[in-house]
Amino acid sequence: MTREVYHRALKNLEDEVLKMGNMVTDAIRKSVEALQKRNKDASREIIANDIHINKKRFEIEEKCISLIATQQPMAVDLRELTSILSIVTDLERMGDHAEGIAKISLLIGDEPLVKPLIDIPIMTEAGLSMLEKCLRAFVNRDVEAARRICNEDDRVDALHDQIYRELLLLMIQNPKIIHQATYLTWVSHNLERIADRVTNIAERIVFMVTGRMEEMNVSKY
Repeated sequence: MTREVYHRALKNLEDEVLKMGNMVTDAIRKSVEALQKRNKDASREIIANDIHINKKRFEIEEKCISLIATQQPMAVDLRELTSILSIVTDLERMGDHAEGIAKISLLIGDEPLVKPLIDIPIMTEAGLSMLEKCLRAFVNRDVEAARRICNEDDRVDALHDQIYRELLLLMIQNPKIIHQATYLTWVSHNLERIADRVTNIAERIVFMVTGRMEEMNVSKY
C-alpha cells in the first residue's frame, strides 16, 4: 500500500468516525426527547438501534487493526490509528448511555413526570455541543479547540449537581415520588457521563496531534 493509498484509507476511517458520531448524537437527542414526550415507541426504537452503533464501532476497529497489522505504520500514523480505536470506544459508550436513558423512560412508563424537564434538556444540549465541537476538532486536528472543550465539562457537572439537589428536595417533601425521581437522577448521571467521555476524546485528539497524553478532565467546579 503506497502512502497515497494509506492516506485515503485513513480519510475513510475519519469519515466513518464522523458517521458514528452523528449516530450517537442522534440517539442522545432522541432519547431525551422521548423522555420529555413520554414516547415509549421512540424509546424502544433507540434501544433497538443501539446495535447499529455497536456494529459501526466494530467495523472501524477491524479497519484500524488491519492497517496496523499490514502497513507497519510510523509513529504519527500509529498514534492516529490507536486514537481512533479509543475514540470509537467512547462513542459506543455514549450510545449505551443514550440507550440507558431510553430504558429509564420505559421504566417510568405512563406516570406523569414529577417536575417539568427544564435542566435535563439544557444539560443534553450542553453535552451535545461539546461532542459536535470535539468531532470538528478531530477532523481539523485542532489541539486548542480540544483543550477548550474540556473546560466546558464543568458546566455539565454543575447542571448535574443542580438536578440532583432539586430531585432530592422533592423526594424529601414527597416520599411517594422517590421511585421516579431516582430514575431521573439516573438520566442526569448518564448525561454527565456522556460529557466525561467527550473530554476523553478531546484528550485523545491532543495525544494524536502532539504525542503527549494530558489529563484535562479535572473539574474546577
